[in-house]
Amino acid sequence: MIVTTASTAIRTDFHISVANLQWAMNAYNITIAALLLVGVEIGARIGQRRLYIIALLLFVAGSVACALAFNLTTLILARIFQGIGASVMTPMSMAILSSAITPEKRGKALGIWSGIGGLALIIGPALGGMIVAKLTWQWIFWINVPIGLSCSFLSWQHLPISTIKTGPLNLLDSILITGAIAGIIWSLAQITSPNIPKIVPSVFVLSLVITLWFILRQRHETQPLLQLNLFKSAALTGGILGTFFMYASMYGVVFFLPQFLQLVGRTNSMTAGIELLPWTGTLVLFAPIAGKLVDHYGERLIAICGVVLQGLGYFALALCAHQTYLWLVLPLMIAGIGLSVGGPAMQKAVVGAVPRESMGSASGLYNLSRLLGGAVGVPLSVMAFYQMGGVADLSQFTQGFTAAMISAAVLSLLGVLPLLKVTA
Repeated sequence: MIVTTASTAIRTDFHISVANLQWAMNAYNITIAALLLVGVEIGARIGQRRLYIIALLLFVAGSVACALAFNLTTLILARIFQGIGASVMTPMSMAILSSAITPEKRGKALGIWSGIGGLALIIGPALGGMIVAKLTWQWIFWINVPIGLSCSFLSWQHLPISTIKTGPLNLLDSILITGAIAGIIWSLAQITSPNIPKIVPSVFVLSLVITLWFILRQRHETQPLLQLNLFKSAALTGGILGTFFMYASMYGVVFFLPQFLQLVGRTNSMTAGIELLPWTGTLVLFAPIAGKLVDHYGERLIAICGVVLQGLGYFALALCAHQTYLWLVLPLMIAGIGLSVGGPAMQKAVVGAVPRESMGSASGLYNLSRLLGGAVGVPLSVMAFYQMGGVADLSQFTQGFTAAMISAAVLSLLGVLPLLKVTA
């Protein structure tokens, strides 16, 4: 999130377009999504705590490379390396927490987990804006170094040691799923280019074929990389699809909102970060409460309320795009509350649908759907932006932003359909 308010500074420094800028985010998200399932399996074999610490250190090293990047190409390569570490940090933390907490308290625990993440969402954009305003955008990556090293030490001291799964990792399956996911997301992201490379359709079709081959192999593996039997659970399937739509919606807003606040609102990056607080700040206030509501009222009701509120908030943002910032505060809060309550509900629906020994796999699938949604949501929002607007002047940017917000709203509301399958 700290990257969001620095996006305009990066685009200006490297003299690149909005369409090119999205690759600084897409490269990161593609890497995470492609390696998630493989990372979860490695964690099961070497220990979740050990891999979590290794991932933190890789993330720190990637952050250093991002800070030293001298053009968009080197920044994208550094973001890929950073994404390698990030690919297992979130699922490992989620799996460690879920395994350590009893089912009746898991909703509350995941709510607190989301609330702490919400605190990061508050600090990230505001801190990023302050850093860019007072220093340079490179410092948004340097700041990860002391934080990452401290977290690595504390994790080694305090996190529990998990049991280790026996058996070798299937190398062919790992290569297949990594290549398939990377190819699909890359192809989808390329459709925002003015001149789509001729190779894109071929890569997309090939990736789908590889995905099918991978799935067929999993049906006959004694120790599959992807446990297909998990999808027999309506709660898990509904939660994963609902998560996909919620985050496809949210990431499109994350990409455009800070730019809109700075360009159209004529504010600097620090002020834009502060102006995001009505949206991001709700996670700290409502996510822990949402966990308790989920434990009491069930995952389906709270999850549906979440995606509906988020969708309504983004529709309201679109309607208020030509107004002053004060008109945006309430829509931002409504969308933020939706994300705050929907996230913990879908998390519990997914991890609560599997036995304890499969929680790592369920956490990986949940986070894969979240990141796949993000990787799809950004190019869809960019397409909507350029379909109705552009960057030639502020009027065109506002029109494009309005279209992107409507696109995000529709994506969020589509999440209602799979969530109807989640048990009450």
